Amino acid sequence: MATSKDSIVALSSGRLPAGIAVIRISGPKTRFVIETIAGGIKDRFATLRKLMAPDGSVIDHGLVVFFPGPGSFTGEDVGEFHVHGSRAVAAKMLETLTGFAGVRHAEPGEFTRRAFLNGKLNLVETEALADLVNAETEAQRRFAVRNAEGAQSELYSGWRRRLIHARAMIEAEIDFADEEDVPGSVSKAVWTDVAAMADEIERHIQGFKAAEIIRDGFEVVILGAPNAGKSSLFNSLAQREAAIVTDEPGTTRDLLEVVLDLHGMRVRVVDTAGLREAAGKVETIGIERARAKAGGADLVLLLEDMVDPQPVGAVPTGVPLLRIGTKTDLMGARRGAYDLAISSKEGTGISELLDEILGRAATAVGGAGDILPSRLRHVELLEEAKDFLLAALSGQSLELRAEELRVATDRLGRITGAVDVEDMLDVIFSQFCIGK
Repeated sequence: MATSKDSIVALSSGRLPAGIAVIRISGPKTRFVIETIAGGIKDRFATLRKLMAPDGSVIDHGLVVFFPGPGSFTGEDVGEFHVHGSRAVAAKMLETLTGFAGVRHAEPGEFTRRAFLNGKLNLVETEALADLVNAETEAQRRFAVRNAEGAQSELYSGWRRRLIHARAMIEAEIDFADEEDVPGSVSKAVWTDVAAMADEIERHIQGFKAAEIIRDGFEVVILGAPNAGKSSLFNSLAQREAAIVTDEPGTTRDLLEVVLDLHGMRVRVVDTAGLREAAGKVETIGIERARAKAGGADLVLLLEDMVDPQPVGAVPTGVPLLRIGTKTDLMGARRGAYDLAISSKEGTGISELLDEILGRAATAVGGAGDILPSRLRHVELLEEAKDFLLAALSGQSLELRAEELRVATDRLGRITGAVDVEDMLDVIFSQFCIGK
Protein backbone atom coordinates (compact mmCIF):
# COMPACT_ATOMS: atom_id res chain seq x y z
CA MET A 1 0.00 0.00 0.00
CA ALA A 2 1.38 3.40 -1.04
CA THR A 3 2.03 5.80 1.83
CA SER A 4 3.62 9.22 2.26
CA LYS A 5 6.45 7.51 4.18
CA ASP A 6 7.57 5.71 1.04
CA SER A 7 10.35 7.03 -1.11
CA ILE A 8 9.12 7.76 -4.63
CA VAL A 9 10.92 7.62 -7.94
CA ALA A 10 10.08 8.63 -11.52
CA LEU A 11 11.49 9.73 -14.84
CA SER A 12 11.33 13.53 -14.60
CA SER A 13 12.72 14.50 -17.99
CA GLY A 14 11.05 14.32 -21.39
CA ARG A 15 10.05 11.54 -23.74
CA LEU A 16 12.62 8.88 -24.54
CA PRO A 17 14.89 8.36 -26.35
CA ALA A 18 16.73 11.58 -25.57
CA GLY A 19 20.27 12.77 -24.97
CA ILE A 20 19.84 12.63 -21.20
CA ALA A 21 17.24 11.13 -18.89
CA VAL A 22 16.76 12.60 -15.41
CA ILE A 23 15.41 10.19 -12.80
CA ARG A 24 14.29 11.73 -9.53
CA ILE A 25 13.89 10.10 -6.12
CA SER A 26 12.46 11.67 -2.95
CA GLY A 27 11.93 10.36 0.56
CA PRO A 28 13.68 8.82 3.57
CA LYS A 29 15.49 6.09 1.60
CA THR A 30 17.07 8.54 -0.86
CA ARG A 31 20.53 8.80 0.68
CA PHE A 32 20.76 5.04 1.27
CA VAL A 33 19.74 4.30 -2.34
CA ILE A 34 22.28 6.75 -3.79
CA GLU A 35 25.12 5.47 -1.63
CA THR A 36 24.25 1.88 -2.53
CA ILE A 37 24.10 2.46 -6.27
CA ALA A 38 26.69 5.21 -6.72
CA GLY A 39 28.76 5.41 -3.53
CA GLY A 40 29.16 8.43 -1.28
CA ILE A 41 28.78 11.88 -2.82
CA LYS A 42 28.96 15.49 -1.60
CA ASP A 43 25.65 17.25 -0.94
CA ARG A 44 24.49 19.56 -3.73
CA PHE A 45 27.39 18.73 -6.04
CA ALA A 46 26.92 16.93 -9.37
CA THR A 47 29.26 13.95 -9.26
CA LEU A 48 30.12 11.55 -12.09
CA ARG A 49 29.61 8.00 -10.90
CA LYS A 50 29.44 4.42 -12.11
CA LEU A 51 25.88 3.26 -11.37
CA MET A 52 25.72 -0.34 -10.20
CA ALA A 53 22.86 -2.84 -10.20
CA PRO A 54 22.39 -5.18 -7.19
CA ASP A 55 24.05 -8.04 -9.08
CA GLY A 56 27.23 -5.96 -9.49
CA SER A 57 26.72 -5.13 -13.17
CA VAL A 58 27.11 -1.59 -14.46
CA ILE A 59 23.85 0.11 -15.44
CA ASP A 60 25.42 3.30 -16.82
CA HIS A 61 27.82 6.12 -16.05
CA GLY A 62 26.07 9.36 -15.09
CA LEU A 63 25.83 12.40 -12.85
CA VAL A 64 24.34 12.04 -9.37
CA VAL A 65 23.11 14.93 -7.22
CA PHE A 66 21.82 14.76 -3.65
CA PHE A 67 19.72 17.54 -2.05
CA PRO A 68 19.23 16.97 1.69
CA GLY A 69 15.87 17.98 3.13
CA PRO A 70 14.37 20.33 4.00
CA GLY A 71 16.34 22.43 1.51
CA SER A 72 14.99 20.60 -1.53
CA PHE A 73 12.04 20.84 -3.91
CA THR A 74 9.86 18.44 -1.90
CA GLY A 75 11.27 19.31 1.53
CA GLU A 76 12.52 15.71 1.82
CA ASP A 77 15.85 14.19 0.83
CA VAL A 78 15.89 14.33 -2.98
CA GLY A 79 18.25 12.73 -5.46
CA GLU A 80 18.68 12.91 -9.22
CA PHE A 81 20.37 10.53 -11.62
CA HIS A 82 21.35 12.07 -14.97
CA VAL A 83 21.88 9.08 -17.27
CA HIS A 84 21.93 8.40 -20.99
CA GLY A 85 18.43 8.80 -22.35
CA SER A 86 17.72 5.41 -23.87
CA ARG A 87 14.58 3.51 -22.96
CA ALA A 88 16.67 0.55 -21.82
CA VAL A 89 18.83 2.60 -19.43
CA ALA A 90 15.84 4.43 -17.94
CA ALA A 91 13.91 1.18 -17.52
CA LYS A 92 16.84 -0.54 -15.80
CA MET A 93 17.38 2.43 -13.48
CA LEU A 94 13.71 2.52 -12.48
CA GLU A 95 13.66 -1.25 -11.99
CA THR A 96 16.75 -1.05 -9.78
CA LEU A 97 15.48 1.87 -7.70
CA THR A 98 12.05 0.38 -7.06
CA GLY A 99 13.76 -2.87 -6.09
CA PHE A 100 14.73 -1.29 -2.75
CA ALA A 101 12.32 -1.83 0.11
CA GLY A 102 10.22 1.27 0.74
CA VAL A 103 10.80 2.72 -2.73
CA ARG A 104 7.99 2.83 -5.29
CA HIS A 105 6.95 4.56 -8.51
CA ALA A 106 5.53 8.03 -7.96
CA GLU A 107 1.92 8.88 -8.69
CA PRO A 108 1.05 11.84 -10.96
CA GLY A 109 2.04 15.09 -9.27
CA GLU A 110 3.28 13.36 -6.13
CA PHE A 111 6.61 15.21 -5.97
CA THR A 112 4.78 18.55 -6.08
CA ARG A 113 2.15 17.30 -3.64
CA ARG A 114 4.88 16.51 -1.14
CA ALA A 115 6.34 19.99 -1.70
CA PHE A 116 2.94 21.45 -0.81
CA LEU A 117 2.44 19.24 2.24
CA ASN A 118 5.93 20.16 3.47
CA GLY A 119 5.26 23.89 3.11
CA LYS A 120 7.53 24.49 0.12
CA LEU A 121 4.66 25.72 -2.06
CA ASN A 122 1.10 26.89 -1.50
CA LEU A 123 -1.80 25.82 -3.72
CA VAL A 124 -1.70 28.86 -6.00
CA GLU A 125 2.06 28.44 -6.57
CA THR A 126 1.44 24.74 -7.21
CA GLU A 127 -1.15 25.53 -9.89
CA ALA A 128 1.20 28.10 -11.41
CA LEU A 129 3.91 25.43 -11.58
CA ALA A 130 1.50 23.19 -13.49
CA ASP A 131 0.83 26.08 -15.89
CA LEU A 132 4.57 26.59 -16.34
CA VAL A 133 5.13 22.92 -17.14
CA ASN A 134 2.30 23.06 -19.72
CA ALA A 135 3.15 26.49 -21.18
CA GLU A 136 3.29 26.53 -24.98
CA THR A 137 3.58 30.26 -25.69
CA GLU A 138 5.61 33.15 -24.34
CA ALA A 139 2.52 34.80 -22.85
CA GLN A 140 1.65 31.60 -21.00
CA ARG A 141 5.22 31.30 -19.72
CA ARG A 142 5.31 34.88 -18.42
CA PHE A 143 1.91 34.46 -16.77
CA ALA A 144 2.92 31.20 -15.09
CA VAL A 145 6.33 32.46 -13.93
CA ARG A 146 4.83 35.52 -12.27
CA ASN A 147 2.31 33.43 -10.37
CA ALA A 148 4.90 30.78 -9.51
CA GLU A 149 7.05 33.50 -7.96
CA GLY A 150 4.21 34.34 -5.59
CA ALA A 151 2.57 37.53 -6.95
CA GLN A 152 -0.90 35.98 -6.98
CA SER A 153 -0.40 34.27 -3.61
CA GLU A 154 0.72 37.51 -2.00
CA LEU A 155 -2.39 39.31 -3.24
CA TYR A 156 -4.73 36.70 -1.72
CA SER A 157 -2.68 36.40 1.46
CA GLY A 158 -2.68 40.19 1.80
CA TRP A 159 -6.47 40.29 1.61
CA ARG A 160 -6.66 37.50 4.17
CA ARG A 161 -4.33 39.33 6.56
CA ARG A 162 -6.45 42.48 6.27
CA LEU A 163 -9.57 40.47 7.08
CA ILE A 164 -7.94 38.82 10.08
CA HIS A 165 -7.05 42.29 11.36
CA ALA A 166 -10.61 43.51 10.69
CA ARG A 167 -12.07 40.59 12.60
CA ALA A 168 -9.74 41.23 15.52
CA MET A 169 -10.85 44.87 15.72
CA ILE A 170 -14.55 44.03 15.47
CA GLU A 171 -14.34 41.22 18.01
CA ALA A 172 -12.44 43.53 20.35
CA GLU A 173 -15.29 46.01 20.06
CA ILE A 174 -17.76 43.21 20.87
CA ASP A 175 -15.78 41.96 23.86
CA PHE A 176 -15.00 45.39 25.27
CA ALA A 177 -18.08 47.33 24.21
CA ASP A 178 -18.22 49.12 27.57
CA GLU A 179 -14.57 50.09 27.60
CA GLU A 180 -13.52 53.59 26.64
CA ASP A 181 -10.26 52.25 25.15
CA VAL A 182 -12.11 50.91 22.08
CA PRO A 183 -13.27 54.00 20.15
CA GLY A 184 -16.00 53.80 17.51
CA SER A 185 -13.62 55.31 14.94
CA VAL A 186 -11.74 52.00 14.85
CA SER A 187 -14.88 50.16 13.76
CA LYS A 188 -15.61 52.80 11.12
CA ALA A 189 -12.12 52.44 9.66
CA VAL A 190 -12.49 48.65 9.57
CA TRP A 191 -15.72 48.75 7.60
CA THR A 192 -14.26 51.31 5.20
CA ASP A 193 -11.40 48.91 4.48
CA VAL A 194 -13.79 45.95 4.10
CA ALA A 195 -15.80 47.92 1.51
CA ALA A 196 -12.60 48.78 -0.37
CA MET A 197 -11.56 45.13 -0.28
CA ALA A 198 -14.87 44.01 -1.76
CA ASP A 199 -14.30 46.42 -4.66
CA GLU A 200 -10.72 45.20 -5.12
CA ILE A 201 -11.85 41.58 -5.26
CA GLU A 202 -14.58 42.39 -7.80
CA ARG A 203 -12.09 44.18 -10.07
CA HIS A 204 -9.72 41.23 -9.75
CA ILE A 205 -12.47 38.77 -10.70
CA GLN A 206 -13.13 40.77 -13.86
CA GLY A 207 -9.61 39.88 -15.05
CA PHE A 208 -10.44 36.18 -15.33
CA LYS A 209 -11.43 36.51 -18.98
CA ALA A 210 -7.98 37.83 -19.83
CA ALA A 211 -6.40 34.97 -17.87
CA GLU A 212 -8.55 32.44 -19.76
CA ILE A 213 -7.36 33.86 -23.07
CA ILE A 214 -3.72 33.59 -22.00
CA ARG A 215 -4.11 30.01 -20.78
CA ASP A 216 -6.61 28.60 -23.31
CA GLY A 217 -6.11 30.90 -26.28
CA PHE A 218 -7.89 33.73 -28.11
CA GLU A 219 -10.69 32.00 -30.05
CA VAL A 220 -11.29 33.09 -33.66
CA VAL A 221 -14.24 31.54 -35.51
CA ILE A 222 -14.51 31.70 -39.31
CA LEU A 223 -18.07 32.09 -40.64
CA GLY A 224 -19.47 32.53 -44.12
CA ALA A 225 -21.61 31.02 -46.86
CA PRO A 226 -20.48 27.82 -48.60
CA ASN A 227 -17.51 28.43 -50.92
CA ALA A 228 -16.79 31.81 -49.37
CA GLY A 229 -13.19 30.71 -48.85
CA LYS A 230 -13.37 29.68 -45.19
CA SER A 231 -11.43 26.43 -45.50
CA SER A 232 -8.90 28.03 -47.85
CA LEU A 233 -8.23 30.73 -45.26
CA PHE A 234 -8.12 28.09 -42.50
CA ASN A 235 -5.48 26.12 -44.43
CA SER A 236 -3.53 29.28 -45.15
CA LEU A 237 -3.42 30.17 -41.45
CA ALA A 238 -2.57 26.58 -40.48
CA GLN A 239 0.07 26.44 -43.26
CA ARG A 240 -1.08 22.94 -44.16
CA GLU A 241 -4.05 21.15 -45.74
CA ALA A 242 -6.05 20.91 -42.53
CA ALA A 243 -9.46 21.24 -44.22
CA ILE A 244 -10.83 19.80 -47.48
CA VAL A 245 -11.29 22.47 -50.15
CA THR A 246 -13.58 21.75 -53.14
CA ASP A 247 -16.12 23.61 -55.29
CA GLU A 248 -18.90 21.48 -53.80
CA PRO A 249 -20.94 23.39 -51.20
CA GLY A 250 -21.13 21.95 -47.68
CA THR A 251 -17.75 20.17 -47.66
CA THR A 252 -17.04 21.26 -44.08
CA ARG A 253 -19.72 19.86 -41.77
CA ASP A 254 -17.99 19.78 -38.40
CA LEU A 255 -15.78 22.16 -36.45
CA LEU A 256 -12.06 22.08 -37.28
CA GLU A 257 -9.52 23.79 -35.05
CA VAL A 258 -5.89 24.81 -35.39
CA VAL A 259 -3.73 26.52 -32.74
CA LEU A 260 -1.44 29.38 -33.77
CA ASP A 261 1.37 31.03 -31.83
CA LEU A 262 1.27 34.70 -32.83
CA HIS A 263 4.27 36.43 -31.28
CA GLY A 264 3.84 34.51 -28.04
CA MET A 265 0.03 34.68 -27.97
CA ARG A 266 -1.99 31.46 -28.25
CA VAL A 267 -4.74 31.81 -30.86
CA ARG A 268 -7.30 29.09 -31.68
CA VAL A 269 -8.81 29.35 -35.18
CA VAL A 270 -12.00 27.37 -35.86
CA ASP A 271 -13.32 26.53 -39.34
CA THR A 272 -17.08 25.95 -39.56
CA ALA A 273 -19.79 24.69 -41.89
CA GLY A 274 -21.00 27.11 -44.56
CA LEU A 275 -24.12 29.03 -43.54
CA ARG A 276 -27.09 28.48 -45.86
CA GLU A 277 -30.78 27.65 -45.67
CA ALA A 278 -31.15 24.68 -48.06
CA ALA A 279 -28.99 22.09 -46.31
CA GLY A 280 -29.28 18.40 -45.53
CA LYS A 281 -29.76 16.99 -42.04
CA VAL A 282 -26.06 16.45 -41.28
CA GLU A 283 -25.03 19.79 -42.76
CA THR A 284 -27.77 21.52 -40.75
CA ILE A 285 -26.27 20.13 -37.55
CA GLY A 286 -22.91 21.53 -38.62
CA ILE A 287 -24.46 24.94 -39.27
CA GLU A 288 -26.08 24.95 -35.84
CA ARG A 289 -22.73 24.11 -34.27
CA ALA A 290 -21.09 26.89 -36.27
CA ARG A 291 -23.54 29.51 -35.02
CA ALA A 292 -23.23 28.28 -31.43
CA LYS A 293 -19.43 28.32 -31.59
CA ALA A 294 -19.40 31.82 -33.06
CA GLY A 295 -21.66 33.03 -30.24
CA GLY A 296 -18.95 32.31 -27.67
CA ALA A 297 -15.94 33.38 -29.74
CA ASP A 298 -13.53 36.19 -28.94
CA LEU A 299 -13.57 37.26 -32.61
CA VAL A 300 -15.64 36.23 -35.64
CA LEU A 301 -14.28 36.47 -39.19
CA LEU A 302 -17.30 36.79 -41.48
CA LEU A 303 -16.11 35.89 -44.98
CA GLU A 304 -17.89 36.85 -48.19
CA ASP A 305 -17.01 35.86 -51.74
CA MET A 306 -16.66 39.22 -53.51
CA VAL A 307 -17.23 37.52 -56.88
CA ASP A 308 -20.51 35.85 -55.88
CA PRO A 309 -21.81 37.15 -52.51
CA GLN A 310 -24.31 34.83 -50.80
CA PRO A 311 -26.59 35.56 -47.81
CA VAL A 312 -25.71 33.93 -44.50
CA GLY A 313 -28.71 34.93 -42.39
CA ALA A 314 -28.32 36.19 -38.86
CA VAL A 315 -24.82 36.59 -37.46
CA PRO A 316 -23.93 36.53 -33.75
CA THR A 317 -24.49 39.75 -31.85
CA GLY A 318 -22.37 40.96 -28.99
CA VAL A 319 -19.24 39.33 -30.46
CA PRO A 320 -16.43 41.34 -32.13
CA LEU A 321 -16.71 40.78 -35.89
CA LEU A 322 -14.50 41.45 -38.92
CA ARG A 323 -16.13 41.50 -42.35
CA ILE A 324 -13.67 40.07 -44.84
CA GLY A 325 -13.97 40.04 -48.62
CA THR A 326 -12.29 37.03 -50.24
CA LYS A 327 -10.84 36.16 -53.67
CA THR A 328 -9.13 39.47 -54.40
CA ASP A 329 -7.16 37.54 -57.02
CA LEU A 330 -10.38 37.53 -59.07
CA MET A 331 -11.74 40.93 -58.05
CA GLY A 332 -8.65 43.06 -57.56
CA ALA A 333 -7.79 44.96 -54.40
CA ARG A 334 -11.23 46.54 -53.97
CA ARG A 335 -12.23 46.54 -50.31
CA GLY A 336 -15.66 48.17 -50.50
CA ALA A 337 -17.72 47.56 -47.35
CA TYR A 338 -15.23 45.05 -45.92
CA ASP A 339 -12.81 45.55 -43.05
CA LEU A 340 -10.20 43.54 -44.94
CA ALA A 341 -9.87 41.99 -48.39
CA ILE A 342 -7.80 38.83 -48.87
CA SER A 343 -6.80 36.13 -51.31
CA SER A 344 -5.91 32.83 -49.64
CA LYS A 345 -4.71 31.53 -53.01
CA GLU A 346 -2.11 34.27 -53.47
CA GLY A 347 -1.60 35.13 -49.79
CA THR A 348 -2.75 38.71 -50.28
CA GLY A 349 -3.92 40.37 -47.08
CA ILE A 350 -3.13 37.37 -44.85
CA SER A 351 -0.35 39.12 -42.92
CA GLU A 352 -2.63 42.13 -42.37
CA LEU A 353 -5.33 39.78 -41.06
CA LEU A 354 -2.88 38.11 -38.69
CA ASP A 355 -1.75 41.53 -37.44
CA GLU A 356 -5.39 42.46 -36.79
CA ILE A 357 -6.04 39.21 -34.91
CA LEU A 358 -2.90 39.66 -32.82
CA GLY A 359 -3.82 43.27 -32.04
CA ARG A 360 -7.28 42.27 -30.86
CA ALA A 361 -5.89 39.39 -28.79
CA ALA A 362 -3.37 41.73 -27.17
CA THR A 363 -6.16 44.20 -26.38
CA ALA A 364 -8.25 41.41 -24.85
CA VAL A 365 -5.44 40.61 -22.39
CA GLY A 366 -4.44 44.22 -21.95
CA GLY A 367 -4.52 43.75 -18.18
CA ALA A 368 -2.10 40.82 -18.34
CA GLY A 369 0.48 42.99 -16.61
CA ASP A 370 -1.85 42.96 -13.60
CA ILE A 371 -2.31 40.02 -11.25
CA LEU A 372 -5.12 37.86 -12.65
CA PRO A 373 -7.08 34.91 -11.23
CA SER A 374 -5.71 31.88 -13.05
CA ARG A 375 -8.33 29.24 -12.18
CA LEU A 376 -12.12 29.03 -12.08
CA ARG A 377 -11.62 27.61 -8.57
CA HIS A 378 -10.12 30.95 -7.53
CA VAL A 379 -12.97 32.92 -9.07
CA GLU A 380 -15.63 30.84 -7.34
CA LEU A 381 -13.99 31.26 -3.92
CA LEU A 382 -13.38 34.97 -4.55
CA GLU A 383 -17.05 35.42 -5.47
CA GLU A 384 -18.06 33.74 -2.23
CA ALA A 385 -15.63 35.85 -0.21
CA LYS A 386 -16.94 39.05 -1.82
CA ASP A 387 -20.56 38.06 -1.11
CA PHE A 388 -19.75 37.45 2.56
CA LEU A 389 -18.00 40.83 2.74
CA LEU A 390 -21.04 42.55 1.27
CA ALA A 391 -23.26 40.70 3.75
CA ALA A 392 -21.03 41.89 6.59
CA LEU A 393 -21.27 45.48 5.36
CA SER A 394 -25.07 45.39 5.21
CA GLY A 395 -25.67 43.45 8.43
CA GLN A 396 -27.11 44.81 11.67
CA SER A 397 -25.82 42.59 14.48
CA LEU A 398 -22.11 43.10 15.11
CA GLU A 399 -21.72 39.43 16.09
CA LEU A 400 -23.23 38.25 12.78
CA ARG A 401 -21.16 40.73 10.79
CA ALA A 402 -18.02 39.38 12.47
CA GLU A 403 -19.07 35.85 11.49
CA GLU A 404 -19.47 36.94 7.85
CA LEU A 405 -15.89 38.24 7.98
CA ARG A 406 -14.71 34.92 9.41
CA VAL A 407 -16.28 32.94 6.56
CA ALA A 408 -14.88 35.37 3.97
CA THR A 409 -11.43 34.86 5.50
CA ASP A 410 -11.91 31.10 5.24
CA ARG A 411 -12.75 31.36 1.52
CA LEU A 412 -9.60 33.35 0.80
CA GLY A 413 -7.56 30.85 2.79
CA ARG A 414 -8.93 28.00 0.69
CA ILE A 415 -7.42 29.54 -2.44
CA THR A 416 -3.83 29.29 -1.20
CA GLY A 417 -4.37 26.27 1.04
CA ALA A 418 -4.05 28.20 4.30
CA VAL A 419 -7.02 26.19 5.62
CA ASP A 420 -8.02 22.55 5.23
CA VAL A 421 -8.40 21.85 1.51
CA GLU A 422 -7.93 18.08 1.35
CA ASP A 423 -10.95 17.71 -0.94
CA MET A 424 -9.22 19.78 -3.64
CA LEU A 425 -5.76 18.21 -3.58
CA ASP A 426 -6.45 15.18 -5.77
CA VAL A 427 -7.89 17.39 -8.52
CA ILE A 428 -5.02 19.87 -8.45
CA PHE A 429 -2.12 17.42 -8.38
CA SER A 430 -3.63 15.14 -11.05
CA GLN A 431 -2.71 17.87 -13.57
CA PHE A 432 0.99 17.01 -13.25
CA CYS A 433 2.99 14.36 -15.06
CA ILE A 434 4.37 11.39 -13.13
CA GLY A 435 7.84 12.85 -12.53
CA LYS A 436 6.61 16.20 -11.23
